[in-house]
Amino acid sequence: MTAGPLVAPGLPVPPGSGWPEDPATPTTPVATDAAQVRTLAAGAVQAGGLGELMARQSVCRACTRLVEWREQVAAVKRASSRTQQYWGRPIPGWGDDDARMLILGLAPAAHGGNRTGRIFTGDRSGDVLFASLYRCGLAVQPTSTAAGDGQRLIRASMVAAVRCAPPVNKPSVTERDTCAPWLEAEFALIAHSVRVIVCLGGFAWQAAWPMLRSAGFTVPRPRPKFGHGAEVTLAASAGTGAQVAAAGAGGQVAGAGPGGPVLVLGCYHPSQQNTFTGRVTPAMLDEVFGRASRLAA
Repeated sequence: MTAGPLVAPGLPVPPGSGWPEDPATPTTPVATDAAQVRTLAAGAVQAGGLGELMARQSVCRACTRLVEWREQVAAVKRASSRTQQYWGRPIPGWGDDDARMLILGLAPAAHGGNRTGRIFTGDRSGDVLFASLYRCGLAVQPTSTAAGDGQRLIRASMVAAVRCAPPVNKPSVTERDTCAPWLEAEFALIAHSVRVIVCLGGFAWQAAWPMLRSAGFTVPRPRPKFGHGAEVTLAASAGTGAQVAAAGAGGQVAGAGPGGPVLVLGCYHPSQQNTFTGRVTPAMLDEVFGRASRLAA
């Protein structure tokens, strides 16, 4: 693993202290409640686009339970990682700024993204996922082990519906909704280029619909049911122009808007339980990402 700066045990990595790929600085504004998340997400787009938005995501402290858990994990660690510094902060979006594909997951793993600072990095789920992305031409390396390891996504971006590691991998509905403005503002900035969204698991599938609606897409009612290989094509809402509104507080965030129809694909989450039981296999992942890559191109 790439070494990060050492800090007092139990504290997250300070923003701007030298951790690879850290988008924040010591002056990045910090959200401490849901209202501030909405305000800062909206303001980030106007202040500097994706870079500023990711910086603000990476220092958020709006959900008390999640902050306490992620920092507890970073302090206690696990035996195999006891000599390593943990990131211990929210995980920002990562990938190609002009992505043709968006990969949407649930939340960072306690000893994966919460340790390394990059989504799906440093755990067994990520090992399976990145191997498939590499085989399908969507990543430059078959592994993603740590921030700064040279990994890069090709025409794709990767985000989590909830940016902090939750206890037992289960964020609450309130935590999902509190985090939603980060997701919606981020998607608004890349919706012009995204043609395919791959939802890893039912939680991500449910989080995708408000995100899509906020970006100017017509969302079907009732919402489509999740399943591995499920497909839904969405068109931009009637009247959507070059600028659309995404999540914001006291106003709207101007995003680039949909550049055309988008295909939403369901995929079983490559969790350790799912891969060990055979519910999802490398071949199944390759089928989804291979199709997504062809359609996105």
